[in-house]
Amino acid sequence: MAALAQLRDCQAWRDAGLPLSTPSNEACKLFDATLTQYVKWTNDKNLGGIEGCLSKLRAADPTFAMGQVISNGLVLIGTGSSVRLDRELDLAVKTMVETSHTQLLTPREQLHVSAVEAFAKGNFPKACDLWEQILRDHPTDMLALKFSHDAYFYLGYQEQMRDSVARVYPFWTPDIPLSRYGGNHIIFIS
Repeated sequence: MAALAQLRDCQAWRDAGLPLSTPSNEACKLFDATLTQYVKWTNDKNLGGIEGCLSKLRAADPTFAMGQVISNGLVLIGTGSSVRLDRELDLAVKTMVETSHTQLLTPREQLHVSAVEAFAKGNFPKACDLWEQILRDHPTDMLALKFSHDAYFYLGYQEQMRDSVARVYPFWTPDIPLSRYGGNHIIFIS
């Protein structure tokens, strides 16, 4: 898939200070493709859309914890403020948590797992606190920024939406992928 060639592989994620615990360059690129489409609110047909990327991501590395985080998180964010887990999503979240205990994840990745688990349990404020904890140490973690922003929206926490972005904005430079969405864009839609 030619469109994947431009996306971040394992080394690029490490270079960005956001290592992903998978040996699969394809999984890293598919994670980036999914994240990019989520941030831009688009389904890029050249990438196979979000669903296509998630399907390929699961195939590339079925035990990739951050792949499970983005997959489960997107389903949960899509349900809005009325999180009711169906059997399939409940199993996916439990699998994500179990998988996270069998792997050596970075503290950032473990916080992502805990945040999605809290969100799945309906504890949006705790999920936001965990994403904010990630952003304190990793202010360019777009997934934490976007998930927290959307959860704050569902909670009606306008000031937290604004303040979260304002705290990380100084760290976003034009050379960072999705930088145009890392501060300015989110601030203006808040």
